[in-house]
Amino acid sequence: MDIEVLGTLAVREQGVSITPTAPKPRQVLALLALHADQVVPVSALIEELWAGTPPRSARTTLQTYVLQLRALIAAALDQAAARSAESGPDGDPAEGAAAAGRRTAKDVLVTLPGGYLLNSGGGTSDVREFDRLAGMGYRAMDADDFPGAARLLREALSLWSGPAFADVQGGVQLDMETRRLEETRLCALDQRIEADMRLGRHRELLAELTVLVSRYRTHENLHGQFMLALHRSGRRGEALDVYQRLRATLVRELGIEPSAALRRLQRSILMAAPENQLDSAAKAASERLVRVG
Repeated sequence: MDIEVLGTLAVREQGVSITPTAPKPRQVLALLALHADQVVPVSALIEELWAGTPPRSARTTLQTYVLQLRALIAAALDQAAARSAESGPDGDPAEGAAAAGRRTAKDVLVTLPGGYLLNSGGGTSDVREFDRLAGMGYRAMDADDFPGAARLLREALSLWSGPAFADVQGGVQLDMETRRLEETRLCALDQRIEADMRLGRHRELLAELTVLVSRYRTHENLHGQFMLALHRSGRRGEALDVYQRLRATLVRELGIEPSAALRRLQRSILMAAPENQLDSAAKAASERLVRVG
């Protein structure tokens, strides 16, 4: 099974889509796919579908959605078996079907005490691959391997084609998971930009950071990186303007001042401090907890 949730939802069993078009079964599959090979409690699925006000028939209705998903899975398995039979050894359909080692829909979408489990059969998941690559990228950063970190984190971020579950009408559970996934994406993006800056790619980052600070108007790390990239590109005045705009936004929308680390970075730029002081201020700004808007 191949699972994609970092963008539009796409779940394929042996190359055949099992993604339903109806909103409620789609929600169920999305939550199961995100937690593939783990039991998703019935209570979590009911909360996702009905947000704390489930009808009396909630469990029965959920079972109906599971049956609909199993019907899609069974159709996909049948298609895969037919393909395998056509290309069976010596053209023998029976041997071809046996060689496919097909599993049943109940083997794929498993009913267990208290919940359901989507058995990926060792297939791919873009979330798992993102976590693997991002983790390798963070370790490369810790080892000061900035070229390796930039490459790994860029590869991890390339798995995203849009917001997670972009075409799924999410409920309580999926909305929470979407926010969590977005935070992991922002952390990887922050570290990839940091790696690129350590490699001296300040001018190359300006266009990307211009877009990012407009999108995340209270994200201090991104603004600090933008300030440093502008300053090191010979645009000191613009770097100081970025700080003032961020400060005005933080005060107006959140009632807070920029962090002490970011204020130190602003003062270093204002005073045209030596590069070693700028590096120290930038590092302090990047190591604090970020505020995300």
